[in-house]
Amino acid sequence: MMKKNILKGVLFVGIGASIYGMLATFVKLAYEEGYTTSEVTTSQFVLGLTGLLLLNFIQTITSKKILPSPTSKEVRNLMLAGTSLGCTSLFYYLSVQYINVSIAIVLLMQSVWFSVVVESFLTKKLPNARKIISVVIVLTGTVLATNLINTEINLDVKGIFWGLMAAASYTMTMFTSNKLATHLPVLRKSIIMLCGGSVVIFIFLFFAQIGPLHFEGLKSVYLNFTDNTEHIHAFRYSILWKYGFVLALFGTIIPPILFNIGFPNAGLGLGSIVSSLELPVSVTMAFILLGEKVVFIQWVGIALILFAIVLMNLPSKRETAVAEI
Repeated sequence: MMKKNILKGVLFVGIGASIYGMLATFVKLAYEEGYTTSEVTTSQFVLGLTGLLLLNFIQTITSKKILPSPTSKEVRNLMLAGTSLGCTSLFYYLSVQYINVSIAIVLLMQSVWFSVVVESFLTKKLPNARKIISVVIVLTGTVLATNLINTEINLDVKGIFWGLMAAASYTMTMFTSNKLATHLPVLRKSIIMLCGGSVVIFIFLFFAQIGPLHFEGLKSVYLNFTDNTEHIHAFRYSILWKYGFVLALFGTIIPPILFNIGFPNAGLGLGSIVSSLELPVSVTMAFILLGEKVVFIQWVGIALILFAIVLMNLPSKRETAVAEI
């Protein structure tokens, strides 16, 4: 039975990671049609919030037992944690605006070693040798995966900056979501966090598209922030049915549900390894649908990053011995 549960967990996490890996490609396609970052993120979060509200309502009325409700403190903490969720989407999509999807996803995966640094800071202990080696491998893989050794490659600094910011906020999301209000049902917890993320998205929407149309001061702030004058226009609601449903399903509804079901069964270590499928899936989708050029050395770098994730999450001999006892 235990092996069956582990297999179920691995399957759910793998599907969730693969679906999430497709997300940036659809964002890039939306950009090619002239939609903006604020339109993309707003449509994703509005429809995602609507979908989760509906699922939460169905779960509440069909449940045979009374579902636990969060305290006011838990709501505040989950909403605060959810702001990092909103920042991750916002920063990642801004990164994709300036650089290729295959590069942006590699930058997002820097959360692997960011988490080692945060964990070391919180526990006030230096990481063990294996984690340090894994970090070195990730950094080496990143140099290869972004093709930095090719002197002809000229990466946009804005894209790199937003990609690393996305990795930082993604690291915060992972730490907070695994520790806060773990007793709550998945849908109830997700919707509260999504509300917190929506606050970030709506603030950005105001500065990016609503504010600049009416306030010259906000307009100058926005132009300095993104350096993109062509983005100043009224919100186009066609994004909702063109890309909004896909982005909401692939970004805010299906993967979180699958992760929350899969991780408890697969375990954090094995689940983290399987979730790294997001990287090759994202690069492959960009290669097939967007025609992005991905050379052999970049695939080598991606393989190194995946190897480092496996190495970092494999149980040590001591942990294995304790588990057997």
